[in-house]
Amino acid sequence: MIPPDTHLEIGSLLFEGLDQIDLTGPFEVLSRIPNSTYRIYGKTAEPVRDLKGLRLTPDATLADAPQLDVLHVPGGFGQETLMEDEAVLGWIREQATGAHSVFSVCTGALLCGAAGLLKGRRATTHWASLHLLPFFGAIPVNERVVIDGNWIFAAGVTAGIDGALRLAAELRGEAAAQAIQLYMVYAPEPPFNSGTPETAPPAILAEARRAVQHMTTQREATARRIAGRLGVHVADDATV
Repeated sequence: MIPPDTHLEIGSLLFEGLDQIDLTGPFEVLSRIPNSTYRIYGKTAEPVRDLKGLRLTPDATLADAPQLDVLHVPGGFGQETLMEDEAVLGWIREQATGAHSVFSVCTGALLCGAAGLLKGRRATTHWASLHLLPFFGAIPVNERVVIDGNWIFAAGVTAGIDGALRLAAELRGEAAAQAIQLYMVYAPEPPFNSGTPETAPPAILAEARRAVQHMTTQREATARRIAGRLGVHVADDATV
């Protein structure tokens, strides 16, 4: 826990085609952490749209960001276009090096991996991309939230809220995190037990895998290229 009188700079990466709840779910938590400033940073100051069209505007550019105490990297289909963008990867790398905590949500983990930051780390990501983590030297863990040192990984989409609450507790203590949870009325009671590959009906899971197959294949091709650059060896018969 960080002393409560220590002000925290918290920042999230914003990019075209992210999944907004990877950003806005954690935002509900991170923006309420006591004695902190929360801002959103983009490659440019221009608005972007999330993968379903929601318009979002950064507070400032990457170049204008101070050294952050907490770096939040969301995911979404738009992550793929940044996997070999050294301006963004370099920013993630530099911020992560100086941050107290790094928080990855969904396929934000792949961006952190492309930046060379996941070697030897226990990590998680969206279920459709979990098998890609070894290409970045990470150890995949099929859990909703995974903590490895000062890194917190949330599996996908709504898991970002859980991860952010765990992060809030790490930073300001459990009472502060519980107060935030209460304010949010975060007490989920899903109407269906279909939230993971293990619990979803087989036909639903098969259709979901089919729907993301093209993106998953593209992500694997990118991950293989990056593995070569990072010097990570993955068996040739690794499959989607």
